[in-house]
Amino acid sequence: MSKPLVLILCTGNSCRSHLAEAILRRAAGDVIEVASAGSKPAGYVHPEALAVLQEIGLDASAHHSKHLSEFLARPVATVITVCGNADQVCPVFPGQANRYHWGFSDPAHATGTPEEIRAEFRRVRDQIRLVFEAYAAGLKEKRA
Repeated sequence: MSKPLVLILCTGNSCRSHLAEAILRRAAGDVIEVASAGSKPAGYVHPEALAVLQEIGLDASAHHSKHLSEFLARPVATVITVCGNADQVCPVFPGQANRYHWGFSDPAHATGTPEEIRAEFRRVRDQIRLVFEAYAAGLKEKRA
């Protein structure tokens, strides 16, 4: 039996959704399939997002920016939006049973020195990590 798909959506699919995808895959990839996409994909994964994931032992270098339409023909068990724009334009996916919106600020808009920008990416990564690791723990508890 295939694992249920959890799709994480953001507008650009360049930062927050990839942070959440990598973190959730590590935390619950044994019980769910995890993917991310965007309503207006940026066409790249932000290098700072990749760097702060690497800091916590996650290699997302194979991730790429995708449009949510790539998933419209697939059964999606859960959709999680991580930005307000994606929440507003989120379609209903085949088989979708759950939908959550957990908004996070966009670190791609950070300004300042390289150190200040990296600090903002870390801050958002850590917020996403708290929420998505708790979500993963709940999923695993239900399956136990």
